[in-house]
Amino acid sequence: MSVQAAADKTPAPDKQRGGSERGSGELKEERRRGRMGYWLILPGFLFLLLFFVLPVFSLLATSLYAKPPGADIGQFVPALEFNNYVRMLGSYWPELLRSFGFALIATAAALAIGYPMAYLIAVRLRHHALLRGILLVLIIAPFFTSFILRTQAWKQILADEGPVVSVLRTFALLPDDGRLTATAFAVVCGLTYNFLPFMALPIYANLERLDIRLIEAGNDLYASGFTTFRTVTLPLSMPGVIAGTLLTFIPAAGDYINAALLGNNRDTTMIGQVVDSRFFRVVDYPGASALSFVLMLAILALVFIYVRRFGTKELL
Repeated sequence: MSVQAAADKTPAPDKQRGGSERGSGELKEERRRGRMGYWLILPGFLFLLLFFVLPVFSLLATSLYAKPPGADIGQFVPALEFNNYVRMLGSYWPELLRSFGFALIATAAALAIGYPMAYLIAVRLRHHALLRGILLVLIIAPFFTSFILRTQAWKQILADEGPVVSVLRTFALLPDDGRLTATAFAVVCGLTYNFLPFMALPIYANLERLDIRLIEAGNDLYASGFTTFRTVTLPLSMPGVIAGTLLTFIPAAGDYINAALLGNNRDTTMIGQVVDSRFFRVVDYPGASALSFVLMLAILALVFIYVRRFGTKELL
């Protein structure tokens, strides 16, 4: 009986051959799909290689150039002049720290303003399509005007004869000889306003996909609105918060238009202004490249630490 059972369980040669052929066909199909995937990512890889990797290496090489004795302005030769980094950091470390400080404050302010806006549009107005559309257009509308024009508008809003200064002086919140333009406050306001959509839109996109039944379950379990928000809504929206903070902090740290138009070029100088000046006015290409490379490395390090510390896997 056991021999007969073993014989019954042994597959027929035709069945074995058919299974082998099917396995071989599936393997070939997987290999074909794998090769197709490589072809699909090739354009993106070439784009990054030409417009990111090669410029970064060119920037690194330029930062190590040296100026020969007696050379004219703008003449440099390839070298390994690491002293360019020491020279630039020793001279402009306050501007570098100020840039990160302004960017951090602007990111926090954009989060404080953008999260309630995104929450209102995505959750509270979920069943009001028309009003949601209008509010989204109002968030995106500034992109239809020039970045410089938007920044210049803040210069008029915060002018000494403007409505904001007049109201603050009326309530004795600002001295009669006080001003808002050409101050760090004005620069941070400009940064916050210009990069606010980069904070609000990722958070809105994340909250818009949120399963509303999870919030309703919290209410059914007699949790308060704040408890439901703290334990359900906020943790689930953290991917949008992380994306928004990165999209806001990174460009704000390297921005120089707000500091140039709303600052006083003395106490509000940011590292972007220094790089611009070293490139186009002083014509110190190695020094400007060294500052640019240091800024890039510092931002990458901060982003790495931020993502590792506040990664979504640890928060959910």
